[in-house]
Amino acid sequence: MLMATTTHPQLRKPIHYDSVRRRLWICGQRCHHGATGALLTFAGAVGVALMAHDWQDRSVWFSRGRQDD
Repeated sequence: MLMATTTHPQLRKPIHYDSVRRRLWICGQRCHHGATGALLTFAGAVGVALMAHDWQDRSVWFSRGRQDD
C-alpha cells in the first residue's frame, strides 16, 4: 500500500515566502506578522549599523573588482 506524501516548500528551504498567501516560513515554522516585523526591524538595524561602521569606505562600496585593501 502506498501512502500519499505531500511536499511542503517551506520544509525544503530554510527561509520560504509564500507570495500567494503572503506568509513567511523559517525552518518550517510560520512567522506571524509581529515576528516578521521584528525580524525585518532587526535586519534593518543590523544593516544600518554595518553601513555606519563602514561609512568611511563608501566611495568603494560599488566599485568593480577585488578591492584589495
